[in-house]
This record gives sequence, structure tokens and C-alpha cells, in this order.
Amino acid sequence: MGIRWSRLTPQLALTPAVAITAIAFIGSIGWTILLSLTSSRRLPDYTIDWTNPFRQYARLFADIGWRISLSNLIVLAIGSALAIVFGFILAAMIERERRGEDFFRTVFLYPLAISLIVTGVAWRWIFNPALGLESFFHSLGMTWVSFNWLADGRTAMYAIILASVWQSSGFYMALMLAGLKAINVEIWSAARLDGVPLWRVYLEIIIPMMKFTFLTCAILLSLGVIKAYDIIVAMTNGGPGQSTWLPAYFTINAMSAKGNLAFASAAATLMLAITLVIFLPLVLLTVWQQRMRKGVAG
Repeated sequence: MGIRWSRLTPQLALTPAVAITAIAFIGSIGWTILLSLTSSRRLPDYTIDWTNPFRQYARLFADIGWRISLSNLIVLAIGSALAIVFGFILAAMIERERRGEDFFRTVFLYPLAISLIVTGVAWRWIFNPALGLESFFHSLGMTWVSFNWLADGRTAMYAIILASVWQSSGFYMALMLAGLKAINVEIWSAARLDGVPLWRVYLEIIIPMMKFTFLTCAILLSLGVIKAYDIIVAMTNGGPGQSTWLPAYFTINAMSAKGNLAFASAAATLMLAITLVIFLPLVLLTVWQQRMRKGVAG
């Protein structure tokens, strides 16, 4: 009886977590998908017109704001990938130069301690022509310099990318540094004895060995990009016009400003689909490579 109880105890301990996941997570997803098929406005209306149940999705793709959001999502994803690149470069520099490692690691990790709202406000001041970089360079006589990126729809997204990369590079640096420290020191010694250039060691040996670290960073980056909202609100509030709208901002705006629950639910459902399209292949690739590595080791 004692043995049976010991086997049953883990299941009982997991029951609350499973129940919360089923009700709060999976249930909320199902409820959102259901609302996206209705004509709900500010309050839920569970009546579904089965002659055209996907009309909210048709409206969504006909909306210029949603198309701008999707294009901006691609731009933000590509630009934010620089955070992984800079994180690896910083980690490689710190790992090679051990003196002052704790100091530089703290300095580069400090932006991570700041919320994206505070980061957005700070960078909005930096790009303010009267207070930030433009004013500073003008005071030095460089009147041709212009950093008023947030006022121009063609450059506003690049300003947001710059702020995002600044805020997150330290986090990816910490992950890369952990990956670099896990590499056997004999590899460095062998490469040094063979006279292999340092750049070839990183490109042909170190980076392939750190593929799981890069995949982890890519997964975390994709999740952060898809749910990006607070830094948009802090820096531009979606402007100028709709030039910096992202899917998360579009969804919340559809609910709060337009008061259209069904329309917002359709946008949220497509956000989930985008997340699955990006997230699942990365996870499956990670699992497959881990199994391949265990098979080779076995």
C-alpha cells in the first residue's frame, strides 16, 4: 500500500497545476477562438452565424492596420536578431579577456533589470530633438545631424529595434557566455597549437558546438517579438499614424479603442497561430538534435 501511495503522490501534487492549465490556459484559448467566430462587440455574444463564421478573419486581412502589423513584425524579428549577434560578440570578448569579467557582465546585464516601459521612455527622450542626441550634436556645431527618428514613419521602427536590442543584448550575452564556458578548454589549446586563426575557431568549431544555445536564444527572441507591446506604447503609441503597429498592439487597440471583442479575438487567434508556426519548428528542431546527439553518444 505504501508503494502505491508513493506512486500516486506525484500525480496528486500535479493535479492543481494541470487543472489550472486546462481551465485558465487551454480554456481561455478555446474561449477566444469561439468569440472570434461571433459578432461580439463590447460584451460576449455566443451566437455564431454558420453561413459565414470566418467573417472576422476576412475583415482582419482586409484591414490595412493588420497588414502593417504583420510587415512590422517581420522587420522587428530581423532587426531584433542583432541582439543575439551582439550578445555572442560580447560573450566572446568577455570570455577571452577574463579580467574584469564580473564588472562587464554586470554592466551589460543592467539594461535587463529595466522594464521595457522605462526603456521605451528613456529612448524616446534620446530621440527627442530638443532633449536627446540631436540637441547634443547641434550644441557641438553639427547642425546637419538628425535623430528625430520617432517622428518619421520610415524610421520609427528602426528606433524601436535599436531600443529593443540595447535592452536584450545583455540577456543573450549571459546565455552565450554560459555556452562558451561549457566548451572544453582543450579545444582552444589544440587550435592554438595548430595555428588556426581565432575567427576560424569561432566560425567552424565554436558556433556549431553552440547550436543548442543559439536555438534557445532564437526561441526566446521569437516569443518576445510576437508579444511586443509595452515598448511600442512607451516610444510611439503606434505612431506616427499606424507605422509602428504590431499584432499585439493591434489586438489590444481593437478591443480598447474600437470595442470589438470578436475582431480582437480573431487577431489574438492569429497571433497564437503565428507563435505556433515560429515556435514549434524551433522546439522540434531542438528535440531532434538532442536525440541525434544522444544517439551518436550511445
